[in-house]
Order: sequence, then structure tokens, then C-alpha cells
Amino acid sequence: MDLNTEIRFLKGVGEKRAQQLNRLGVYSVCDLLYLFPRKYIDFENPCEIALAPYDTPCVVKATVLKVANGVRVKGGRTLYKVVCADNTARLNLVFFNSEYTVKKLIVGEDYLFYGKLGGNMLTREMTSPLFIPAGTKIKQQPVYPMTQGINSNFLSKLTAQVFEQVGGIKDFMPPQIVSAFCLPDLDSSLKNIHFGRNAADIAAAKERLIFDEFFMLQLGMALIGENNERHTDVSLKNTDVSPFINSLGFTPTDAQNRVMGEILQGFKGSTAQNRLVQGDVGCGKTLVAAAAAFAMAQNGYQSCVMVPTEILAAQHYKSFCQFFEDFSINVALLTGSTKAKEKREILAKLEKGEIDIVIGTHSLISDNVKFYSLGLCVTDEQHRFGVRQRTLVSQKGTNPHIIVMSATPIPRTLAMIIYGNMEISIIDQMPKGRKPVKTYFVGTDLRARMFGFIDKHIKMGKQTYIVLPAVDPSEEITELQSVKQYCEEVVKPLLPHARAEILHGKMKPAEKDAVMARFKNGETDILCSTTVIEVGVDVPNAVLMIIENAERYGLSALHQLRGRVGRGSDQSYCILVSDHKGQNVQERLKFMCSTQDGFKVSQYDLDHRGPGDFFGKRQHGLPDMKIASMSEDITTLEKSQKACRMLLAEENWQQKYPLLTQRLTKLFEGFVL
Repeated sequence: MDLNTEIRFLKGVGEKRAQQLNRLGVYSVCDLLYLFPRKYIDFENPCEIALAPYDTPCVVKATVLKVANGVRVKGGRTLYKVVCADNTARLNLVFFNSEYTVKKLIVGEDYLFYGKLGGNMLTREMTSPLFIPAGTKIKQQPVYPMTQGINSNFLSKLTAQVFEQVGGIKDFMPPQIVSAFCLPDLDSSLKNIHFGRNAADIAAAKERLIFDEFFMLQLGMALIGENNERHTDVSLKNTDVSPFINSLGFTPTDAQNRVMGEILQGFKGSTAQNRLVQGDVGCGKTLVAAAAAFAMAQNGYQSCVMVPTEILAAQHYKSFCQFFEDFSINVALLTGSTKAKEKREILAKLEKGEIDIVIGTHSLISDNVKFYSLGLCVTDEQHRFGVRQRTLVSQKGTNPHIIVMSATPIPRTLAMIIYGNMEISIIDQMPKGRKPVKTYFVGTDLRARMFGFIDKHIKMGKQTYIVLPAVDPSEEITELQSVKQYCEEVVKPLLPHARAEILHGKMKPAEKDAVMARFKNGETDILCSTTVIEVGVDVPNAVLMIIENAERYGLSALHQLRGRVGRGSDQSYCILVSDHKGQNVQERLKFMCSTQDGFKVSQYDLDHRGPGDFFGKRQHGLPDMKIASMSEDITTLEKSQKACRMLLAEENWQQKYPLLTQRLTKLFEGFVL
């Protein structure tokens, strides 16, 4: 067995359990070792029973006094009672259908019990507590992420089996870095993160593994940055876009002008531009892209704009045609739905240079799409595309300039790491005349009143989005609202006259586009949808955004959804619906109501929830951060930056440290390092 062994070959796994482990992201032995505990039960410092807090998980040490026989109770379950005590009070333990577990408890022996204390001052009680003998040496019990059929106990035993069979794990980190930064070795760190005897062991292991994540991320980004400094012959002599700006009939914001200037300056050099343009939904990124494409056309170069959906491609095509109606600039639309004859004509014109700008979906990366002189690639809503897709479209020309646009605001400190290989431009102003979206946080007790508000706007000819967290009802999480059930059981009974439709990710692309087109054309009053509308078309007539189970989303996701309304001149509203009583949830949702600034929202998310999707493969193809936190581990981040610079200053380090090079290549699969 080695770290690359498939998980299904481990003893006690097999095909069925392998599929369950796959849901946790575990496909190999290495994946299992890097499935870290999400928390630990600390058995080191037990409370006295009399002083243990109520309704809060805690550990108490007690002696078992009596184990009663099981009694059948209502519902067909068997109840087992265990009486135990310490020097301060007695404690009753209650177990259901757990004869095997109860038999492990021996009268007269001391145990450490973990659970929530209930009952009253006279009779204290714990239901189904976890427990270990008081003499157990390891006092930190790991709790892992779980899925149906897989629990923490199984994962812990499986991990122990791996350590026994694999032996020592070779360290990929160069020894001089381990020494300079006083890092524990990788083998002991991985063992202690799973089976540390005490809190100090676990803390040291975390420090090393957090260091590893930051170090590998920054090292990979540094190499990507070096390789992205490409020489290009697309160097523009004329970057004057004033004829285009003067034709608009309105004045761009100062932020748009600043970003256009940064892009145009980048077109003048001999190094291909690689730029991220960030800005809130509705800030005017499309205009900036159009100005860049105009400059390219004036110099005889072609541009392509890739977007994630056909309906968004059609919207951009319409916008670009309107932008350039006073100029001899040919714009084409190429998607999967483009008819065969028209597609052949577009492809032929692209190859001859008769089309200046082509706008499309992933169809643009097809082998048969060839350009005469591609100078600029624009990817809109870039996190919706994989690394490979973005790379392929840029390879259609000889080192064209690249602009990726994102409406997901990312704090600059985080963006410098994620996009360290790119120049970053931020559009931090909204066009004049845009009214801020009024945002409210309400409980489900106000749902009837909320639907009266929706009905009032329908009668005014306005439209509403209702976003729900699930497609179908969930047996496991009964409080989750689902698109299908909500539309049938809530919307239609409360608003029988309203034209309501559903939209979700399980629908076929053509079906989704048709539903969205009807909503855009005003043929639908209410659209019940999952977050597939997060990246969507402009519907200026939609003025209400209702988000059920709002506690299920990060603030950045809520901000993206809120950006779907407020696209016209009418006052728009976003209503966050949640009955969650947790203090953190309440504070988050109230903060959401207090600001319209996407960068403040994303910074709050980063500070309070960690990087989350900022580091997920879904957004940019970079390796996941399993344990590091950008907001909590700043000191370790700074150490890893110094270590990264130290290594990069060493000649031929990739040849000297093959384990590090192999690991780096695997983590950044799809990138050129």
C-alpha cells in the first residue's frame, strides 16, 4: 500500500463504502490522511457534575453505580438507564436501542462522559453520551466530517489502519525550510492531527499543515505568475477610445474610466496582459470590455468574449451591437444553439478576419473555431469556467491579452494570493441613477405579509425572484425549502393568479434558457429558483428578491443574488427569510442588511466564515484549503511567504526536491508551472 492506493482496496471498505467516502472527497489513501477532524472532544479537563453547564456539550468524570435492564417505551424503542456519580452529584445516563454500547459500562469503574447536560438541579441527565475509560491516555477524540453510512469511529479506525500499513510518510518539504522555521516533520504532524495525545500535540500538527497549505499555494502561484509573463506581438499603437466613449450618450463612472485606462496602457507593451477586473453586479464591466474590444478592432485585431450561459451570451451580443452601431465593427454570436449553416458562415468569417468580435459560450473553445488575428480574450463570470476552458480559449491566438471579469468581490489581501499572477483592477463605483436595494431580514411568521407585498408589485406589473436552497424536499433536513414543493404548496395557493415557474440546475440547458427567456420577456411573474440565477441576465422589471433559508448561504452568495434586482430605475427589495436563532447567523444577516458594498460583505465573510469558496476548485481551479484560515492564521501565512521566497532563490530547486515538485504538479493540475 502507498499514498496513491485507491480507498476501495483498504480492508473493511469495498465498493459501497468507497462511494460513501467519495462523497467526502476521499478517493485515495492520501485523501483519507488529509481528511482532517473538524473538531476534537477534549477529555483532558472534565467538569464536576454539580458545576457542569446546562444544555452545552461538556465532559464530566463519573463512577458507574448501576446499569439497569432495557425497558420498552412508546414507539417501539428500548430505553436503557445508567446511574453514575462523582463527589458532587449524581447523573443519570439515557440510551435508546443501545444494548451493545451500555454493556461496555462496568459498575464501579470511572469514565469520562461527553454530551449535553439536561434535567434539573435535583436530577441531572445526559442522553446518549460518548464515553471513554478514565484511564485512557489519548484524551483528544477526533470528530470528522460525516456522510450517510460513514461515522467518525469508522474514519478513525480506517486512518489508524493506514498508518500501520503505510509506515513512515516521507516529507516533501526541503529540510532547510523545516529547520529554519522549526517545523515538526510531516509524518508526526499527520499522525497527531488524527491521534494527538493532547491539545499541544494537535496545535503543533495544525501549525505545520497550515504552513504547508499556504506554502504550496504561494509557490504554485509564483510559478504560474512567471509563466504567465508571455511575450506578445499584439502591441497596440492606437489606444484612443474617445470616439467610442463619445458615442455612448452617457458618461462612464470615474472607476470605469480608471480601469479602461489601466487596460489600454497594458495593450501598449510587449508582454501579454493578464488582468482580473472585479466589480459588483451592475457596476459596468461590460462597457469596459467593449472599450477594450473597440481598441483591438481599431488596430486590426479580433476579440472573443466567453460567458457561461447562452442567454447571457445573447444579452452581451445585444449590448455590443448597440455599443457599436455607429462603427464598422462586426459582432457575431456563437453558441451551441447557433444553426449549422450560420455557424459555418461565422467560422469562415472568423478565420478570414471579417468578424471583429465574437461572443459565445464554451463553444468558442471547439477545435473548429479559428481566428485570423486574435488579440484579446475576455472571460465573463470567470469562476464558472474551469482552468482548462479558460486556457484553451486563450490558445486560439498567439499570446493574446487576457481579461477575466468577476462580479464576486474578493478582498484585495486574498485576491493577491489567489490571483497573484494577475494584475487586478477594481470598479468600485456604481452608475448614477441606480437606487440601492433595500434589504430586510424577517422570520417565516411574516411570510403572509411578504406575499401581500409580492402581490402588490405583481399588480404594478413587476416581477419577483424567490430563491430556495433545494430542488426536491429533503428527508434529512425537513426545514429546508425546496423549489418544486414551495412553488406548488406555497406560491400557487397564496397567489393563484400569479404566473409562476421553477428553475434549477437539474434542468437541461435549453429548458433553463427557455424559462429564463420567458421571465426576461415578462411572461412570468414569479421565478422560484435555486442559486442558478446567481449569474444571470438583466431583468430590469424584477424588483423583488426573496431568499428562503437565508442562513444556508454565505454573505457573498447573498450579495450576488441581491444583485439580480435593482437593475432598473424602480426601487428594489431583497428579503432574507430565516428562523435560525443562532447569534452568529442573526449578526451575519443583519450585517447584510446594513451595507451594499460587496467588498465589505466579502471581507466580513472572510473574517467570520473563513475563505470557503474563495479557495474552492469550483471558482478557479486552485487547490483547496482544508485547514488554513486567511483571517486567523496570518502569522503562519507570513512565515510561509518568507519560506517561499527562500526556496525560489535557490537554483535548480525543482530538481533537488522531486517530492515537492511532484506534489506541486498534482495540486496545480491544469496549470503550467
